[in-house]
Amino acid sequence: MNEELKRKVLELLKEDARSSTALMATLLGAEEEDVKSVIAQMEQDHVIVKYATVVNWDKVDDERVTALIEVQITPERGRGFEGIAERIYLYPQVKSVYLMSGAYDLLVEVEGRNLREVANFVSEKLSPIDAVLSTKTNFTLKKYKQDGIIFEEHEEDNRLMISP
Repeated sequence: MNEELKRKVLELLKEDARSSTALMATLLGAEEEDVKSVIAQMEQDHVIVKYATVVNWDKVDDERVTALIEVQITPERGRGFEGIAERIYLYPQVKSVYLMSGAYDLLVEVEGRNLREVANFVSEKLSPIDAVLSTKTNFTLKKYKQDGIIFEEHEEDNRLMISP
């Protein structure tokens, strides 16, 4: 598979997953069948995992709470962090789990209907896991940017710069 075409197709899909293969072929100067083939192969190889929409939930009348939870854990012998991460990411409230370097081991993104629901998840599901040493919950107050997309409209700075 042409690695350059693969990378360029991924960049276009990341920018807009609704782009047609005909448009991508035109933009890349490639044959549409080649673009279709590259996409099909990447889907089969699990390079492309899902096509998703980025939503600014602040603009929707839907109350929800997101928290980023820093988790310190003791790795399991023979499996390291994998088994504990899997146990955590299987909960439906968990949106993302990242292995980190630094002061904590896992960063867990959790979503709930309210603060109490997230707090209950931490106290009833996450903290009781034997390997979990500590948790630190940080509630998201506002998202400004996600996946390279700025949520708030901002005014351009049209001031004139005067130099001596």
